[in-house]
Amino acid sequence: MSLGIVVKGPEGIVLAAESRVTLTARFPDQPDLQVNFDNATKLLTFGKEEGFHTHVGAVTYGLAAVGLRTAHSFVPEFESELPKERLSVKDFTTRMRDFYLKRWKDFEPSLSEPYTGPNMTFVVAGFDDDQPYGQVWEFGIPNPLELLERQPVDSFGVTWGGQREVVDRLVQGFDYRVPEILTSCLGLSSEQEKMVMTALQSVQMQMPLQAMALQDCVDLALFFIRTTISAQQMTVGVRGCGGAIDVATITGRDGISFVQRKRIRGESAQ
Repeated sequence: MSLGIVVKGPEGIVLAAESRVTLTARFPDQPDLQVNFDNATKLLTFGKEEGFHTHVGAVTYGLAAVGLRTAHSFVPEFESELPKERLSVKDFTTRMRDFYLKRWKDFEPSLSEPYTGPNMTFVVAGFDDDQPYGQVWEFGIPNPLELLERQPVDSFGVTWGGQREVVDRLVQGFDYRVPEILTSCLGLSSEQEKMVMTALQSVQMQMPLQAMALQDCVDLALFFIRTTISAQQMTVGVRGCGGAIDVATITGRDGISFVQRKRIRGESAQ
């Protein structure tokens, strides 16, 4: 469930995530019931008090909780284990993976059967102290544990995940299931499948990220998430995206800054 977006342009990095969490309630002798809450925090920031880790942030999607706790609820504990010095983005991501893996292993003994559900995926982005451009890494709990470099320092691009069907169609020009469907229906060989995928590149959305200002990257991230939410509201399927959209930017000079962020409020604030 959910949708996370990270856009890396030449002026900085944009992280965006909506706020819906979907839980499955199970009752004896009754069908499972899906319950939605629209106030989850999936855009994670760190080091607010000490100021050592404000050069990095993360979005999470997929599995909503480890046991009964969300990824966001663990942030204070993770921060308490961080050194009082600036880490490289890769080292920070490694520590973050190890922290959440330990929490997963603490929860795993309570599982009666081997886990086969969705991962809790993290996309971590930030700036190293000596680099002009940022970088983007990804890992999943409990799988895959290896760090995947989504955007190296010398490249620009968009990383997205979760309920990605709408964004796939916007960016790639087709649903991610199309290659598998074509291969199955037409009996394509692996070589023919590669030829089809190469040909389909011509229908991809052309985004000149190398020339896009940071504001344009913010607008792009909002467009992807808002369009997904609107599409789910008008179609039949799992409505796993909703609520407020949190957006933050990271630059090498200013670190992480929120563009928009939901607030806890009472009735008088509505």
